[in-house]
Amino acid sequence: MLEAIEKLLILQDRDRKIRRLKAELANIEPERQTLKIKFAAAQAQLEKGRQRLKQIESDRKQLELEVEGKQQQIAKYANQQLQTRKNEEYRALAHEIEMCKADISKIEDQEIGLMEQAEQTQKEVAGFTREAEEAKKLADTNIAQLGGREANLLKELAELQGNRAVLASAVDETVRTRYERLVKSKGENVLVGVQHGVCGGCHMKLPAQTLVACQAAQELVSCTNCGRILYYTRDMELAGAD
Repeated sequence: MLEAIEKLLILQDRDRKIRRLKAELANIEPERQTLKIKFAAAQAQLEKGRQRLKQIESDRKQLELEVEGKQQQIAKYANQQLQTRKNEEYRALAHEIEMCKADISKIEDQEIGLMEQAEQTQKEVAGFTREAEEAKKLADTNIAQLGGREANLLKELAELQGNRAVLASAVDETVRTRYERLVKSKGENVLVGVQHGVCGGCHMKLPAQTLVACQAAQELVSCTNCGRILYYTRDMELAGAD
C-alpha cells in the first residue's frame, strides 16, 4: 500500500474518533437539560398542587368568616327581637334570622365540599412530592454521571486532538490539503476501498484504468465519480472491471 495512503488511513481513523467524541459531547448538554426539565416539571406540578391546597384552605377560612358574620347577624336580630314590641317587626326579624340560618346551612355545605377537596388534594400533593423527590434523585444521579462522562470525553478528545496534529504533520502538505478539502465535502469517508470494481464511497462502477492504477499503488487515485481517494489491499476484490 502506498505510504501516503497508510498515513491518511491512520489520520482518517483518528478524525473519525474525534468526530464521534464531539458528537457524544454535543449530546451531553441536551441530555442534562432534559433531566432538568423533567425535574422542573415535577416541581411545578408539586407547587401547583400546593397552591391549590392553599387556595382551598383560604376559601374555607373565608367561609368560616362568612358563617361568623351570619351568626353575629343572628345575635343582632335576636337582640332586636327582645327590644321590639311590634309583632310586625318581630316577624320581620325572625324572617331575617331564618334567612341567616339558611345561608349558614348553605355555607356549611360548601365547607364540607372544600374539606373533601382538601383531603383529595392532600393525597395528590403527597403523590407529587414523591414524584418530585424521585425526579430530583434521578436528575442528580444522572447529571453527576453525565458530568463524569463529559470530563472523560474531554480528556480523551484533548489527547486525540493532540495526537492528531502529530499524525497530520507526518502527511505531505499537498496530500493533506487534498484530504482535508475532501473531508469538508464528503464527511468522514474520504479514503475508501474498492470492492467488486466499485467505489466504496459512492458505489459507482470504476473504469478499468482506475482499477489498475489503484492496484499498482504508485500514486493517489481518485474516484472518477465522487473524487474520493481510493485504496486497495489484497483482501479486497477488484473483479468487476470490463
